[in-house]
Amino acid sequence: MQNIKDTYDNKQLAVLITCHNRRNITLACLQALFQQDAIFDVFLVDDGSSDGTADAVKSYYPKVNVIKGNGNLFWVGGMRLAFAEALNYNYDYYLWLNDDTLLEPDALSNLLNAYQILVQRGYSDSIVVGSAKDPVTGKHTYGGATRSKGWFSNTFKPVEPGKEPKVCDTMQGNIVLIPSSVAKKVGNLDSAFIHTMGDLDYGLRALKLGCHVWIAPGYMGTCSRNNISGSWADTNLPLTERLQKVFQTKAFPIKVWTTFCKRHSGFFWFIYWILPYLRSVIGYRNLSNSSSFSNKIERETP
Repeated sequence: MQNIKDTYDNKQLAVLITCHNRRNITLACLQALFQQDAIFDVFLVDDGSSDGTADAVKSYYPKVNVIKGNGNLFWVGGMRLAFAEALNYNYDYYLWLNDDTLLEPDALSNLLNAYQILVQRGYSDSIVVGSAKDPVTGKHTYGGATRSKGWFSNTFKPVEPGKEPKVCDTMQGNIVLIPSSVAKKVGNLDSAFIHTMGDLDYGLRALKLGCHVWIAPGYMGTCSRNNISGSWADTNLPLTERLQKVFQTKAFPIKVWTTFCKRHSGFFWFIYWILPYLRSVIGYRNLSNSSSFSNKIERETP
C-alpha cells in the first residue's frame, strides 16, 4: 500500500470500502465517489478477489490505497481492516461505503453539511447515516432504523429520510459518516461479527456511549435491495436447505447472533434470538411483520 502521508496534506475524510469479486460494481462505486466535490483518501480492502479487481482499481484510481485481505474477511472483517488502517492517520471523518452503492453527486458535501448542522444544535458526537434508494423504483432500501417499542423485542424499523435530520437508533452500513469524536469513543467494528450485524451493533454501542445516530436529509445514493430468492428465507427451497443456509456466515450464525441478542435485546433476548431459525422452518411471511427488520440484515455484501 502506498504511503498515505505522501498523498494528501488534508486529512479531513477517509472513505472505507471492502470488496470481493465484483470488479465492475466496485469500479462503478469508485467512479461515483471520485465525482464528489470533496477531498478524501480511500482505503479499499480487496478481500482475495480473483477477477482482477485490485489491478483494475490501481489502474483507474491510483490514489486508492488498496489493502489485500485473505479472502475470508467478509463485510465486517474487511471494513474493520480498512477502518483500522485509516484510524492510524487521525482523520476528522470516516465514511463507510458499500461497493454496490452509487453516491449522488453531492452526497459527501450533504453528509458533511448535515453533521455541521448537528454540531450547531449541540450534537457533535453524532453518526450521520446516508439513505439509499432503489435506482429503478426510487423506493427506500437501506439507511437508518429505530428500535421497536415492544416490551421484549429488539427488532428495528427502517426510517426514510426527510427534509431535516432525523434521529434514529442504528443503521445499515451502506453510507455512514462517523466523525473522529465518535470513532474515539466507540472504536472499530467489533471482531465478534463477521459479515452481518456489525453495523447495527456499532450504532447501538454508540448510543450506549452517549453518542447519537441521525439520518441525513434526502437520499445520498442508490442501491438495489437484494432478493431473498435462494436464501434461508426463500420458502421455495426445501426445509433442509433453508435450515442449512440460516446458520451460514451471511445469515445468522449461532455465535454471532447470540452475541448480538445478548448485547442488545434485553432480558428476553432468547425470544428474539429464536425468530430467524423459526422463520426458516415455517416461512418468513407466516410470522408477524414486527420482526421483519432482522431479515434485512442478511444483505449480500462482499
